[in-house]
Amino acid sequence: MNIFGKKSQTFKPKKNIQEGSKQYHLKQYAEATLGSGNLRLAVSLPAGEDVNEWLAVNTVDFFNQINMLYGTITEFCTPSECPVMSAGPKYEYHWADGTTVKKAIKVSAPEYVDYLMTWVQTQLDDENIFPSKIGVMFPKNFQSIVKTIFKRLFRVYAHIYHSHFQKIVNLGEEAHLNTSLKHFIYFIQEFNLVDKKELGPLNELIDSLLKNP
Repeated sequence: MNIFGKKSQTFKPKKNIQEGSKQYHLKQYAEATLGSGNLRLAVSLPAGEDVNEWLAVNTVDFFNQINMLYGTITEFCTPSECPVMSAGPKYEYHWADGTTVKKAIKVSAPEYVDYLMTWVQTQLDDENIFPSKIGVMFPKNFQSIVKTIFKRLFRVYAHIYHSHFQKIVNLGEEAHLNTSLKHFIYFIQEFNLVDKKELGPLNELIDSLLKNP
């Protein structure tokens, strides 16, 4: 089930937004505002746009970002080095998706991330959840699904910071990682996507990042 590939430490985004679609134009808008350097502005819903379309575009974007960031440290995040999915001594995550794995199981960090990314990819590829065609409605529980995706994606940031930050520094990727997390936090705050208690593993870092816009 390994979606990361053992030979390459970087890999293509797992989900692309169809060119010419409404979401594609929103993606271009998001990239343009990100280019301005104002992350608070970049997360705001563009005037006149549908909130679910905006959530969908950004869910794909953060999935791709976190996929690529984790891809830089996969050779260090091994079952022997990271036998459990954790974020420091107080936080340990067990995997369950409610369908294929109904009862939470304790797995290594790379297995957890593999389960997670495969699960998210399945959600993104499901036209009943993330419709790509214009005029197709999002499901009524769409925002609930998005909240679960963001809650679980945060755990990858938390694991990277707690277990692999020195490797990230050695690779010269810390500014990229910090900016990505800051963008993520602004977005989840803007749309109330993740409970504050879930952010516990990185509370101090988040407070520090947000004090320095």
